[in-house]
Amino acid sequence: MTDPFLSLHARALARTDDLVRTVSAADLDRPTPCADWTLAQLLAHMVGQNNGFAAAAMGETEDRTVWADKPVRHDAGGVYGTSVKRVVGAFNEPGALDHPWLIPPIREDRPFPGRAAAGFHLLDYVVHGWDVAAAMGVPSGFDAEVLAAVLPLAEEVPDGADRQRPGALFRPALPPGDGEALEAILRMLGRDPGWRP
Repeated sequence: MTDPFLSLHARALARTDDLVRTVSAADLDRPTPCADWTLAQLLAHMVGQNNGFAAAAMGETEDRTVWADKPVRHDAGGVYGTSVKRVVGAFNEPGALDHPWLIPPIREDRPFPGRAAAGFHLLDYVVHGWDVAAAMGVPSGFDAEVLAAVLPLAEEVPDGADRQRPGALFRPALPPGDGEALEAILRMLGRDPGWRP
């Protein structure tokens, strides 16, 4: 029987894959909602994180190079698509969610429960998927079930001084709006849903 979480995760990553496949070489210098990152830098980060989370799901605890950003300029859709297959496949390996995962970009000293770490990835890729869509000026297109699963994950992310530090995963939360799940998720994580290039 398919794990409902893994089904939602695969759907979310498939949507990000669809979004990235619309990106041409001419789009890679577009600004994004991610601080000073261009679309090329954002996608390089997303590929690196996909590879890192895939390695963590497979039990990697030593090699930090698996988390490195991967340039995408020669084939953004192909490079990103390969990383999506890798991470979705790794998450779906039998028992992958049942062992601890070490996620150095979040915490170096001790691992997280696998299912919790996989939730971090789902949350991050809905937000980064929106970043890509916003940079391209198109709807993000995540389905309601995916967003409903991500909303409580966003609510659990601590807000405080750590979000002010350079390299923080998210910016300080914005005041709540009156929009639906996606807007609430974005605002909780410091993204302005009205951002435009």
